[in-house]
Amino acid sequence: MFRAVICILALGVVSAFQAPARNGWVRSTARMSTNELYGAGTAAPMSRVEERRANQQVFGGTFDSSILVQGGSLRTWSYRSPLVEQVQVVLSTEGRPLDADIELWHGPDNTPCKMRVYVENGQLRPFSSVIETPRGPNTVAIRNIGQLEFPFAADVYANDVEEPSADAVSSSMTIQGGALRTYPFDPRVDAVQVLLKTDGRPLNARIELLQGPNNNKQVVELYTEDGFDRPFFCILETPGSGNVVRIVNTAPVEFPMTASVVPHSINEEMNSGAVLGGDVVLGGDMSW
Repeated sequence: MFRAVICILALGVVSAFQAPARNGWVRSTARMSTNELYGAGTAAPMSRVEERRANQQVFGGTFDSSILVQGGSLRTWSYRSPLVEQVQVVLSTEGRPLDADIELWHGPDNTPCKMRVYVENGQLRPFSSVIETPRGPNTVAIRNIGQLEFPFAADVYANDVEEPSADAVSSSMTIQGGALRTYPFDPRVDAVQVLLKTDGRPLNARIELLQGPNNNKQVVELYTEDGFDRPFFCILETPGSGNVVRIVNTAPVEFPMTASVVPHSINEEMNSGAVLGGDVVLGGDMSW
């Protein structure tokens, strides 16, 4: 009798620690392991190239796996393989200004290429540049030197990198140290290619996109330790009219460079002539 009482009390204690049954609840999915989730018949996560081809929408652009870089922060992209000889860097915002430092690290305390980039409107004029990365491993470091209220989206990829056109390669012009050249463009030109290189000497240059007198829409301050091994190539968006690209060789006279600035894309639907009824007529006087 005493043993029966003890058994009844033990069963009551055990049932007190059991979870109450859910009346009417049935598991809708079967239990699966990680191997079963990514096994045959189930799609695996997309690769980096597939995500970029899917045209993910970030800040109004179509960039692959862009990373949001907050003001004052730093992000790095490392490439260990020596087969990666060039990468493309794309920076954009949601319409706010963009202020960034871009550096190429090749070994300890070795920065063969660095640039300072300023864009007035990172959505209207996103920054796109190709950085040469021979003899890996290499690391691309991007720092947002703007305030906390001015983040930007950064993307660095080594596949489907844009290359200079045949016109950009063949139409180079020498710029002596301390000299500058300007390249005005028709309003139909939506974007231009900029290619800078040297004969193996260091490259120091300042690239400005002007729209109006001394109105800088985009500024790039560039340094490359070898302008032949690591030439600079970028694409500047030039929406609207009155766009002028100004190239300044900031190096001494002993370090000349060659520059080429040619149209990248042309909008044939835009009319470059004067607008009837406007305030200013090309070749005429201003009406008051």
